[in-house]
Amino acid sequence: MGLFRTQKRKPSYALFSRYAHYLPSVGGTFMLLVMFMLGAVLGNIVVLCMQAASAEFAEKFGMVVSYPVMFIPPMLYASAKSRRNEIFNEGYALDSNNFGKYGSLAMALIVSASTVAMAFVIEPVVSLLPDMPEWMEQVMEQMLAGGPLWVTLISVSVFAPFFEEWLCRGMVMRGLLKHTSPATAILLSSLFFAVLHMNPWQAIPAFCLGVLFGYVYYKTGSLKLTMLMHCVNNTMSVIFSQIPQFKEADTFMDVMSPWAYASTGVACALILASSVIIIRSIPKKDETLGGCDKVEALSIGE
Repeated sequence: MGLFRTQKRKPSYALFSRYAHYLPSVGGTFMLLVMFMLGAVLGNIVVLCMQAASAEFAEKFGMVVSYPVMFIPPMLYASAKSRRNEIFNEGYALDSNNFGKYGSLAMALIVSASTVAMAFVIEPVVSLLPDMPEWMEQVMEQMLAGGPLWVTLISVSVFAPFFEEWLCRGMVMRGLLKHTSPATAILLSSLFFAVLHMNPWQAIPAFCLGVLFGYVYYKTGSLKLTMLMHCVNNTMSVIFSQIPQFKEADTFMDVMSPWAYASTGVACALILASSVIIIRSIPKKDETLGGCDKVEALSIGE
């Protein structure tokens, strides 16, 4: 009598359950962006401290140390908001497994193929941008190939997919799905994803990929899948940055014949279209939140 009891929850990752009851609106999304910017300042302070101690160590390991720091403020903020809401408000799991008739392995292969295809299909759009400034090229080269390969892979292929998908799909898009239409939620979360990259050479492909990631998240509710997609895209970038003939190339057009490039583009467009058709066939669990599992509020026992 009069005691609080917890309804059963079935999140795929217990780590994410603490955020299930915070579904930010547009205003909440702006606050998460502010928290991220605060985290970016903290991350830069960490790097400066590392440089003061050892410039060589900071150059090699600064990114892998400072990157998680950027997400501490938004994670603390979202956790506090969720804890305040969980007593009375239902929530939605950040990670679900709404794969319809498809198994997890099949979905992993489908979304991985669609990511590779999307990256190739959008390349002509990115190639229309003016040349990247020399200082930006140096920053990108340092990020992808400036330190030990294992450090780069941890930063780019592990930390970036985990933290950015938690923020952009798990928090921002999931919240916007509650307050706006699915199309608006996908587009706004993709714009948010693009803004995080802070330069057009990364922001434009990030927006396009974000639309694909967002659609997969809406249909499946699976943060694991979008993390995998993000990892596949980033790891491809790291791999190509290690291949000599690609270091001097701006696009695949620079290393492929026109016929090979065109035929590969057509093949990728077909793979992307087929993947979207398959993902579209997955039934929604919830009219508002698509494939996300509902999480009940804490309730007072009778």
